[in-house]
Amino acid sequence: MRFQKLLRLSGAVVLATLSLGAARAATGGEPAVAAQIDVAACLSATAADDMDKATSACAAIIDNEKTPKPDLIKALVARGALLARHDQIDRAIADDSRALLLDPTLADVFNARGELWLKKGDKPKAVQDFGAALRIDPNHEKAKANHKAIARDLERIGAQMAVAGKPSFNCAGARRPVEKAICGNRELADLDREVFAANARVLREARNEGEARKIQREQDDFVARRNAGFGRPGYDLKKAMQDRLQRLNGVDGY
Repeated sequence: MRFQKLLRLSGAVVLATLSLGAARAATGGEPAVAAQIDVAACLSATAADDMDKATSACAAIIDNEKTPKPDLIKALVARGALLARHDQIDRAIADDSRALLLDPTLADVFNARGELWLKKGDKPKAVQDFGAALRIDPNHEKAKANHKAIARDLERIGAQMAVAGKPSFNCAGARRPVEKAICGNRELADLDREVFAANARVLREARNEGEARKIQREQDDFVARRNAGFGRPGYDLKKAMQDRLQRLNGVDGY
């Protein structure tokens, strides 16, 4: 009985020795190890704007089921940026979208995808992505500038479509000569509506109550000067309204 146990033990030792020897032989004397996934080739190719190298290098990372999540995200973001630079917008959006599914806290990627939606002409989706970037990072400068610009544009377009040729006030109750002049001129009516909408937007975006009160005082002063100045020699109502609109659109730096 003891002899049989010794025999089985010896056989196990021999098998283990043979397996170790095979592993060493496969690697020139060292035990075999699993191939390492290296995202560096993908990143360097995209940084160099080398589409040919990046295509294969990044695909090797992205299409490998064993790629660690952090490396997969890096490869997707890098390839997405490269595709965007080469105007392959839909493919770039697809890579950014996959990266965001893996990590929905990437403010830079939300902003990048928003800019891609903007290139496609999809302003609502662009606004959503810029807003998402700002919720993650309220100080994201690019997303902040993009969001403000596109939100203002959408606001203007919406106002023009809904109330084209109508001022911010009810013309049925117009009593002042300047108000009647605005109601009787489509261009002036549109300008009045834009001034009103821009003032409301700037008030919403005011950093504090003091700034909001200052902005509203300026608007009230503008209306008072407009009412008093209309009809006097040299007074240009259209220019006064355009100047006020420009002032409002420049209050927050854009």
